[in-house]
Amino acid sequence: MPKQSAPKSLSGVAAKLVELTDNVLFGDVWERPGLSPRDRSLITVTTLAALYRTEQLGYHLKLALENGLSEQELAEAITHLAFYAGWPAAMTAALVAKEVFGGSN
Repeated sequence: MPKQSAPKSLSGVAAKLVELTDNVLFGDVWERPGLSPRDRSLITVTTLAALYRTEQLGYHLKLALENGLSEQELAEAITHLAFYAGWPAAMTAALVAKEVFGGSN
C-alpha cells in the first residue's frame, strides 16, 4: 500500500496532528502485519459509517477499493451495518459510497 498522508493544508493549523497521522497512523498502525490493508480498510470504513464520520468516509472508501475490496463487498458491508449501527448510518454511508463509486450502485 502506498504511504498515505494527512492533508498538508492542515499543517498550519495542527502540524502535530498531521505528523502523527503520517508517522503513527499511516506509518505504523496501517503497516502492522497483524491485519492486511484490505481488512484494515473494511474495519475503518464500517467504523466511520457507524459513527457518521462522512468527512473521512469517502477517502477511506477509495482507499478500500485500492486495498482490494470491491464495490459489491463495500455495499454489502454497509447493508449489514444497518442492522447493527442503525438504518440512518447505513443510508448515509450508501450515499457517500454512491458518490465514490460514480453513481453506478
